[in-house]
Amino acid sequence: MSVSKQKPVVQPFLDRDTETWSYVVYDHSGGSAAVIDPVLDYDAASGRTTTGGAEKIIEFVKAENLTVEWVLETHAHADHLSAAPFIRDQLGGKIAIGDHIRQVQTIFREVFNLEKQFLIDGSQFDHLFHDGDTFTIGELEGQVIYAPGHTPADMAWLIGDALFVGDTLFLPDVGSARCDFPGGDATTLYRSAKKLLSLPEETRMFMCHDYPPAGKREHQCETTVAEQKRSNIHLRDEVSEQEFVKMRTERDATLPMPRLIIPSIQVNIRAGQMPPAEDNGTVYLKVPINAL
Repeated sequence: MSVSKQKPVVQPFLDRDTETWSYVVYDHSGGSAAVIDPVLDYDAASGRTTTGGAEKIIEFVKAENLTVEWVLETHAHADHLSAAPFIRDQLGGKIAIGDHIRQVQTIFREVFNLEKQFLIDGSQFDHLFHDGDTFTIGELEGQVIYAPGHTPADMAWLIGDALFVGDTLFLPDVGSARCDFPGGDATTLYRSAKKLLSLPEETRMFMCHDYPPAGKREHQCETTVAEQKRSNIHLRDEVSEQEFVKMRTERDATLPMPRLIIPSIQVNIRAGQMPPAEDNGTVYLKVPINAL
């Protein structure tokens, strides 16, 4: 892997309900852009969706006169619903994810006993990227880095000197992502994180989430490889693979399931689309009892 000297412009957007960071990354005003991990607002009590957060992204893109080429998902999120289809419908671009999404689709088709017409070939997405692929966003060059462990399908997007890590790592004082979802693995996550941390130390790293220690700071989205290697509480240089796996496994055993995992997974493995309406014209999301 190599880091381009290009420095893309990165505009973050925080969804406070799910503590998720979405991004618009672009070459220059009036140029080309990608939207990364956009969030659809979802009220679990009523089952209603709204687009307030995504509309802020759209307003920004239009104000900067940007052309959206890609809507990139780092993985099939378990804590929020994706707004990728809404972004694409309003702004254009192709919805893309890593090719290992097919493995995640296979797992959760069984968990949710999805309709026979649901395909596990990734065809719900406009494009599937493979590890090592390259792509462009106007004048920017992007590289695809496979980074499994949190899920089997996580990808990191290296665009110029900016690395969008998904849920592989968090900010140094938060550490790393859980690995106990179906198909997750702590050893794999450790190795993925170390691969990302082998990039040049000045590489900017942008998080998908931030969970600030209570009362200590505001939400932040950016750090560097150097800072992670020096200070990440789970993955700094001196932490061995064995130590990490023990910590991560014991910690994950104490964590509750994410609040929105059941609706999120059903929607996100469909590239953000809802399941097909039933014969009464209503769309339903399933709740598997005692399955997760």
